[in-house]
Parts: sequence; structure tokens; C-alpha cells
Amino acid sequence: MKKILIVEDDQLAAELERDYLEASEYEVQICADGTKGKQLAMSGEYDLIILDVMLPGTDGFSICREVRKELDVPVIMVTARQEDVDKIRGLGLGADDYVTKPFSPSELVARVNAHIRIHERLLKTISHKPAPKNMIQFKELQILIPYRRVIVRGKDVELKNKEFELLLFLASHPDIVFSKEELFNQIWGMDAMGNSPTVTVHINRLREKIEKDASDPEYIQTVWGTGYRFSS
Repeated sequence: MKKILIVEDDQLAAELERDYLEASEYEVQICADGTKGKQLAMSGEYDLIILDVMLPGTDGFSICREVRKELDVPVIMVTARQEDVDKIRGLGLGADDYVTKPFSPSELVARVNAHIRIHERLLKTISHKPAPKNMIQFKELQILIPYRRVIVRGKDVELKNKEFELLLFLASHPDIVFSKEELFNQIWGMDAMGNSPTVTVHINRLREKIEKDASDPEYIQTVWGTGYRFSS
């Protein structure tokens, strides 16, 4: 049974989320304190973490940052705030998804299902890749797939979970143009309507990390009016 950690100080909201997830056959643990929630999240015992942004002790952004440094586990952030800057910050720290309150508990379950399914599929794909294809290389960029490691111009580049998955997908399909909606569906695995900014944020962060000049990208190029492509 998959284990979910909910770090949420709104007891009613946390219990509602737990009830819906347990009805979908997940094992769920609730924590209302950010400091304790961070300790639980870093234990590596969970298949997915749901993080509220505003928490007593340690806020959700800080927890997400620390989790992403050490663990490859899907993280969904939840907040009552409507500002886009919070969403951009959460995604930039490595969150896999961002949900704004109020939301349908059934929608949350659908997102949990999707992220766990995508994560498992990616791990399975990586573990079953034949040895000759364990590395992708274009010019001065190397992607060591089993180790989730990226080397650019001889130096290791640290990528967040979804940044790596997005880069791997694009580099695995060189010179093919993908729309933002197609990329969202491939990487996040759900209806992309209204979520294209998520792709833009991750593309921009990838360019900052792997390109010599992010304003004139060599690898991840924009095809105006269409989407993006990885240039070989």
C-alpha cells in the first residue's frame, strides 16, 4: 500500500484529504507542525508528500527545498493564497504540482494518482534501459539516466525532479516540437488546461542551468507560436 504524508495545520482539511485518499487505498499520515513534518518527510518512508505552504514551525517552501535536495519523491504543495508568485516559487523549489484552496478532494486524489503513476513509470523506464542508452549526449551536455545526473561543459548541474524529467523527455526526442500542453501532459500527466505557465517556469530554469546564454539557448529552443524543441 502506498504511503502518503499530509503536512497540514488545518485539521478539517487534512482529515478530509485523508478520508478521500484512504478510500482510494492509500495509507495516510497527518502532521500539523512544519518542523515535525520536515522530519517525517525526510525519513524517505513516503511515496508522495502533500505540503501546505503556511505551517507552524517550518513553512512548506523550506520543507520542499530540503526534501528535493535529498529525495526523489513527488511533492504536491497546497495553499489558500492566490498569488502566482507562490506557485512559481513552489515549482521552482522542485514541487511537482501546486493546488490552490478551495479544491475538490477528488481532484487532489486524481493528482496524487497521476504523480505516483508518472514517478513509477519513470523509474521503471530508467531501470529497464539497455546499457548503451544509459547516457544521452549532445555537444557539451551529458545526461546519465540511471543516476539522474546532468553534466554540462564538464561540470555537474543540479536539477530538480521535474526539471530533470522535462530535460530527459526533450533530449530523448531531439528536433521534435512539443507544445506546452503536450509537455505538461507528458511530464505532469493530467489535463494541461491552464497549466502552461508551469512548463514555462521549468523551461526557463533549465535554460539558466544548462545554457551558456539563457537568452540565446543552444539546446532548448522556442518555436514561436508552437512550443519548444531540443536542438541536436
